[in-house]
Amino acid sequence: MEKPIVTALLAYGMSGKVFHAPFLLTNRGFEFYAVLERNEQKAIHDYPNVKSYLKVSELLSDEKIELIIVNTPNNTHFDYAKLALKARKHILIEKPATTTPEEFIELLDLAKSVNKKVFVYQNRRFSSDIMAAKNSIESGKLGEIIEMHLRFDRFRPAIGIKSFKENKLPSSGIWYDLGSHLVDQAISIFGLPTSHYSYKNKYRENSQVDDFAFMHLIFKEKINVFITASMLVANGQAGIVVNGTKGSFVKDFCDEQENQLVEGLSPLDKNFGNEKPNKEGKLTYINLNNEMITENIASIKGNFNAIFESLYESIRNKKPFIIDNQDIVEQLKLLI
Repeated sequence: MEKPIVTALLAYGMSGKVFHAPFLLTNRGFEFYAVLERNEQKAIHDYPNVKSYLKVSELLSDEKIELIIVNTPNNTHFDYAKLALKARKHILIEKPATTTPEEFIELLDLAKSVNKKVFVYQNRRFSSDIMAAKNSIESGKLGEIIEMHLRFDRFRPAIGIKSFKENKLPSSGIWYDLGSHLVDQAISIFGLPTSHYSYKNKYRENSQVDDFAFMHLIFKEKINVFITASMLVANGQAGIVVNGTKGSFVKDFCDEQENQLVEGLSPLDKNFGNEKPNKEGKLTYINLNNEMITENIASIKGNFNAIFESLYESIRNKKPFIIDNQDIVEQLKLLI
């Protein structure tokens, strides 16, 4: 392996601490070098050798840094990404990449002009549950796919304390926050939709942002994907349901990687990415003898690290990134 990619985080909140720092530390392709911390310097307690910058200008002027992870609040992604590209750094942007597709295209054009790359962090493509669903679809046992339901259910009737999520800001609300995951999962399985219908609204008392959203995506071959994200579901439903001409697949959303990272489990641990027992998906289908078969389908190991592996190969060896930026452009068109 060539020398590690020297990397900096623009924040060390939940995203930086849980979804990025552990992989930067354990993946040999990266050196976790610096973090931007304007208020409290917390990263140094977890990573004593990491530089902590108080000002973004100082971090961006550090010539050693090659890659900036833009994991700041959604409404700031575009401006920080532009600053990082102008400082001639590669960028990995948290979802949603920007508020509009036009902003994202502007970043792609800027990156091309400075000979740098733009990547988007869509980790939920590599959750154990959605990968199990994709395998079941590709197995052919379901026949021709008629419909897929993707749900992200939460029960949080009170207004949260994170102002950038609860105030009426660009790309705030549940649709940008959680819908972006589900739209991306649908695109990663079926490609780009041919048409769609959507609805979102707010139902919590005093809510300034949407807390319920629905979208119906129609793909080639008459495939329907129904996406729902809600903050007001007290008894969560199955997160993934796929129905085809020969069978059905049903699965809870239950990828364990986030929980394991919160608990401090290293991505190098042999159990990292494994689901808990009794969380298998249920595959029911008609076999060649016209018999109804039911199988419990254990999920594949979740693999958020796939993003970092592909990121390294793209920067160092010029290979295509695992997430196509054209998918992101189309996704952003659907999120507006």
